[in-house]
Amino acid sequence: MANSKSADKRARQNKSRYELKHAQRSIVRSAVKRIIKDVENKDKNLKDNLKLAQSTIDKIADKKVIHKNKAARLKSRLNRKVKSA
Repeated sequence: MANSKSADKRARQNKSRYELKHAQRSIVRSAVKRIIKDVENKDKNLKDNLKLAQSTIDKIADKKVIHKNKAARLKSRLNRKVKSA
């Protein structure tokens, strides 16, 4: 339990920020899973979907929800999967 007004406010901010960042991380995970599924199914729009996924990953990294190195690693791995398909 918060002992001061500022601690109470900080607790409220942390809760709302957690919910937002959690949802944004979920969007990234969904985009990655979609690309992996497209690779397995040999989807025709694979390149376009990859661009969308990379754009999503970059946007989330710019907001500092995920680290920029993690974003680069995700994009690199997705590129490798698409090229091998």
